[in-house]
Amino acid sequence: MKYFIYILIIFPLGIFSQEKVQAENEKPVKVKLAEKQVLRKGNDLYKQKRFVDAEVKYKNALKQNTTYENAAFNLGNAVYEQKRYKEALPQYELVVKSTKEEDVKINAFHNIGNVSTKEKKYDKAVAAYKNALRLNPTDEETRYNLALAQKLLEDQQQQNKDNKDKNKDKNKDQNKDKKDQNKDNKKNQGDDKDKDKDKDKGEDNKDKKDQDKGGNDEQKNKQQPKPQPNKLTQQQMQQLLDAMNNEENKTQKKVNAKKARGKKVKNEKDW
Repeated sequence: MKYFIYILIIFPLGIFSQEKVQAENEKPVKVKLAEKQVLRKGNDLYKQKRFVDAEVKYKNALKQNTTYENAAFNLGNAVYEQKRYKEALPQYELVVKSTKEEDVKINAFHNIGNVSTKEKKYDKAVAAYKNALRLNPTDEETRYNLALAQKLLEDQQQQNKDNKDKNKDKNKDQNKDKKDQNKDNKKNQGDDKDKDKDKDKGEDNKDKKDQDKGGNDEQKNKQQPKPQPNKLTQQQMQQLLDAMNNEENKTQKKVNAKKARGKKVKNEKDW
């Protein structure tokens, strides 16, 4: 007896998948009538593509019975349709571990493959599809999805290899550029040292020239006659003599004037 309603979905990646919604038909497990009714309401909402409302119903069913495999499986489908793939995956994995029904396990493996493909975890998708095919080798849909996942995995691995090689070449170029830069830096440091050396040499030559100039000036000063202290030049001596003569003449004139004032003037009497 089958317990699934098959829904055809076209994947953007080219995968078409049967999203299996557990039907409300009872399985040989202990499920209360109230739980079955909640599940049926969820399934009706799911068929109407009201996935958020369906999710709420499936969660309510699981609250009443945490081992309700149909509710767990369908909850995964409702979440999957909302593109919340990471939340859908644990629901399918839970069913795989708990169910004893082979058909349920096959469909759970199939949907794990679909979720993993959406997440670009192609290695995990390949493993899930293979597990489904081991249980049902005649499932052509799962076989097709497996082939596509293998091709995507191969492309992914090649891309990773190309990126690794590209990064390796990039690092190699960066190391080469770094070595060239270090080489240029060393060369520039050498040039700077030579410049400093030439500069120091120039400064030494300048100091030497200044010293030579100072020595020449000192020698020149030594060669020039130094003026003797208290020794008058010929011109100064002449000026001094002239001044002394002038003073002497002035003195003589004063003496003569005094003599003249000392003589009595004779007045002739007019009588």
